[in-house]
Amino acid sequence: MTDSNPKILVVDDEKHIRMLYQEELESEGYAVATTDGEEPIENALARENPAVVILDIRLGPSRSGLDLLQTIRSLDAKLPVILCTAYDSFQHDLKSIAADFYVVKSVDLSELKDKVRQALVRRR
Repeated sequence: MTDSNPKILVVDDEKHIRMLYQEELESEGYAVATTDGEEPIENALARENPAVVILDIRLGPSRSGLDLLQTIRSLDAKLPVILCTAYDSFQHDLKSIAADFYVVKSVDLSELKDKVRQALVRRR
């Protein structure tokens, strides 16, 4: 991975969201890897070595992105994580404070792209 082409890991249980984010972020010049959250996050991080993680909060009925966030923080406290959700109630969950940024899902991805840029600047 070079600084000119940072890798972003997208973790979302919805395939169309993963595909949309991948397409949009690749068009911005990023390398993008995706996972549905089924595999252990440790494995995905080790394999992909991302510069930023975009993490859905609701990964199906039994898995929470907030739990994955805690795991990511225990492995790499400095890895920027952008929580992405269709709901704003997550802000009341104390586990969410470990995230660097929050984005409410939208068809307009300009806010998400902006947060990715901010996260990369913070990472340097």
